[in-house]
Amino acid sequence: MEHISHFILDLIGRLGYMGVFVVMTLGNMGLPVGTEIVMPAAGALAASKGNMTWFGAGLAGTLGEIVGGSILYAIGYAGGRPFVVRYGKYVKLSEKKLDQFHGFYTRKGNIVVFVCRFLPFVRGVSALPAGVSKMQKRYFLTYTALGSAIFCFGLAYLGSILGQHIDELTPQIHKFSLGIVVGLVVAVVAFVVFRITRKPNVA
Repeated sequence: MEHISHFILDLIGRLGYMGVFVVMTLGNMGLPVGTEIVMPAAGALAASKGNMTWFGAGLAGTLGEIVGGSILYAIGYAGGRPFVVRYGKYVKLSEKKLDQFHGFYTRKGNIVVFVCRFLPFVRGVSALPAGVSKMQKRYFLTYTALGSAIFCFGLAYLGSILGQHIDELTPQIHKFSLGIVVGLVVAVVAFVVFRITRKPNVA
């Protein structure tokens, strides 16, 4: 994982915002690029080199996620279940997992797309079953954009805080960002459970 971190840092360092955009796009098309590493790395580079800002990096990452997710959504929408059965193994999405995703979308609706934005690995492939399930595009884009913005801007900012020590930070990026993601997952799940279990007030 440390080698991947160095590669990502080098790519972002060379291409700047475009590097962030490209990597996050690929990460949301099912490629295992470690999106939870990219944003803290971008934020750290913004602080240490000054050729980017954490806000710009967060924006580039968010746009990359929306574009990558939209492409995967369109593939699922057009290819349907047969596409997943034939090619899903390449992004570790089996027919069984597709059925589970479809069940989640049916029972819980749009909130599933939002929650998936905070789950490692799942966030990179969740757009495919959303497309297969024919989820309405406006809801898919809205919840994807909202979740991605929180994820990207949050991790970019946190990376910028520690960016003055980029050399020491690099080996710890994965552990640090994974901890933040876990915290976000717990917060989001707690909110969803609260909304589902809350009883309406009785006059």
